[in-house]
This record gives sequence, structure tokens and C-alpha cells, in this order.
Amino acid sequence: MSSRDRMRRTLIAYDVPDDRRRLRVARLLEQYGDRIQYSVFVVDLLPSKLLQLKSGLKEVIDPRADSILLCDLGLVKTLTEADFSYMGQQRTVTQQGPMIL
Repeated sequence: MSSRDRMRRTLIAYDVPDDRRRLRVARLLEQYGDRIQYSVFVVDLLPSKLLQLKSGLKEVIDPRADSILLCDLGLVKTLTEADFSYMGQQRTVTQQGPMIL
């Protein structure tokens, strides 16, 4: 199984009341995926990269005040347009192209 076959799509939503921490969370998430709503991102990652992202988020947030929701949507290779659709204005989610190592 190639590494691309193990990639999972995760929907991440956050509620961070502090402006500075919220900006740091957003900047970190932008390194991993696509913003589809103001505080919602979609990331397609290998499980090891998701752990790395979670570790980075733990360093940024205040767990007493902030909330981050991570929803595993499944393996990227099995998702179809019907599994991930919009109503109203659509946002672009980067399609994973060929991996070049």
C-alpha cells in the first residue's frame, strides 16, 4: 500500500477566543490543508503527519479556553463528491495530485 493510499481526510474546526492564539492555530493549519470556512479546515494527511499536527496544536492552544474539533472523514482514496459537498458558496479543497518524492 502506497503512502497516498493511507492518507485520511480530517475536518478541523476551532473556537479560540484569544486573537493571537487563534491566528497561530490558523497559520499552523494553513501549512497542512485548506480553509473552507473561517474557522474550519480540511486536511488530507498520513496518520503520522496528523499526529505531528496535533502536537503542534497542543503547543499553541490553551486547553482551558480553546476548543478544537477533529473529525476523521475517512481514507481520501474512498471519498467521492457525494461524501464531501457544499450548499451555497463552495470553497476549494486542494486535490491530492501525484506524489513526487
